[in-house]
Amino acid sequence: MRVVGEHGVVLGAGISGLLAARVLSGSYRRVTVLERDLLPEGSENRRGVPQGRHVHGLLARGSQILEELFPGLLADLVASGIPVTQDLSANRYWIGGRLLCHDSYSLTFATYQASRPHLERHLRDRLRALPNVEIVEQCDVVGLVTTDDRVVGARIVRHGQAESTLDADLVVDATGRAGRTATWLPAMGYSAPVEDELAVDVKYGTQRLRLAPGALGRQKLAIIGAEPGRPTGMGLVAYENDEWLWTLAGYRGHHPPSDFEGRLRFLRPLVPLHVFNAIRDAERLSEVSTHRFPASLRRRYERLRRFPEGLVVLGDAMCSFNPLYGQGMSVAALQALALRDTLANGEHQLARRYFRAAAKPIDVAWRLGVGADLALPEVQGPRPMSGRLINAYLNRLLTAAQHDPALTDKFLRVTNLLDPPGRLFGPGVVRRVVAGNVRRRTELTVAPDLSPPGQAIS
Repeated sequence: MRVVGEHGVVLGAGISGLLAARVLSGSYRRVTVLERDLLPEGSENRRGVPQGRHVHGLLARGSQILEELFPGLLADLVASGIPVTQDLSANRYWIGGRLLCHDSYSLTFATYQASRPHLERHLRDRLRALPNVEIVEQCDVVGLVTTDDRVVGARIVRHGQAESTLDADLVVDATGRAGRTATWLPAMGYSAPVEDELAVDVKYGTQRLRLAPGALGRQKLAIIGAEPGRPTGMGLVAYENDEWLWTLAGYRGHHPPSDFEGRLRFLRPLVPLHVFNAIRDAERLSEVSTHRFPASLRRRYERLRRFPEGLVVLGDAMCSFNPLYGQGMSVAALQALALRDTLANGEHQLARRYFRAAAKPIDVAWRLGVGADLALPEVQGPRPMSGRLINAYLNRLLTAAQHDPALTDKFLRVTNLLDPPGRLFGPGVVRRVVAGNVRRRTELTVAPDLSPPGQAIS
């Protein structure tokens, strides 16, 4: 351990905060995580993470980083009963109106399907086992302590106690989308960061189910994305304890209802009959939980000319993505790596160096998510020619991927943040895209596909 400071403090014990604490544990003699909630002992949901009740996806790059930071974590999750999928036939991805290939084909990565509360529980347990990490529950942070141009601590209120001060060499704001640092900065004499925002007005509702044995065969995951003219979607994902989460989502003007019969009516045009029947006949384990997401939001801390030393921001507090793309946890993991690597070179100008490093993975995920949203006419925003050309090419790629498992793998590697988007424009991929579209046009000429939309997923 290369020690750069005595005490690191993390605000928030969500995924971002837990990852930040693990990184700080290798650079500070003591690490304290401050959490407003009373944390559950097991894998239960908690008040401070309302999205924990909904479908979450740990992208492949995110699972790799978690394993790097917490060796043996993935094996522990598998032993706890989470599903793991690597064969393409276990998944159904309906992206941009196309059903990606679902032949029996071994993908070059695995998907670990742990629910958000279950994953948080395993990360908390591992952090608590570290001798220099303490998680303090029911503790609210009401402000920062500053000296000159440096943050030197946090003002806190523990449950039932008066306000006190906690000294720190570094404070990590992982308080989520509210992003307290953006509010605190002006009060400290600094400018707030410029914000990039794309209004999407997504609302989704989720219910826990237990499907009848074999209702979907070997399938463990079905994701149906929105498409132009139909800004709605669905996620049906198997998790631990033989439970499934069923999420329905829609953009502005197309929000799903919250009653079961209404949800079934909303679902029917999206899926084939056997999927509809599996959901309709499933045992309902919970009521419907709903959440509304107004806009993707990115705070451009890397552009600030002045920022106090002793403070950094991580996770949704820096960039909050449209949750329908499942990027949040994995991008937070990439930011945690950026913080670890920045700390390896000491504390000098730490914030400036970290924000610049963290902006790189955020850029990639932001372009992927915003580009997908702007492919929908229902989402208002600038559409430069470059973006329209990329979306036109991706439409052709997805058409070819319907019958090409290798091309499907390449596309999923990019959306799982394993490969840069430029990989989809390489000569070999372009050749497969052209060949797949020629083959598709030939098939349509010989035998047009007249199947109704509701029968598209098999």
